[in-house]
Amino acid sequence: MLPENITAIVARNERWSGHAASEPHEAGWAREAVIFVRALKEPEGDQPLARVEISPDGMRWLPEGSEAPMPSRKDSIAVLRVKHFGNWLRVAADFPAGAASTVLATIHLKA
Repeated sequence: MLPENITAIVARNERWSGHAASEPHEAGWAREAVIFVRALKEPEGDQPLARVEISPDGMRWLPEGSEAPMPSRKDSIAVLRVKHFGNWLRVAADFPAGAASTVLATIHLKA
């Protein structure tokens, strides 16, 4: 039997600034996740760290611990890998004043 895989687009052509986060994704069936964040346009200002957040209910969020620098150039990609995340996942970042990025964020899940 082949493993089950799915790719979920959780942010598409969104301009992130201030406190930003992707749509939450319910992923309790998966044993691992790889999250990609790509800059679709040239980012503005200093880019923060992206972080994986987990939730018991899809409404209250906690940092999972995985972090990666947000892409610093157009078409560059940040990647975050996680296991043992419970049911809900999203990616978030806190941008300093004057900074922003237009992103495509995807979550790749494997059973």
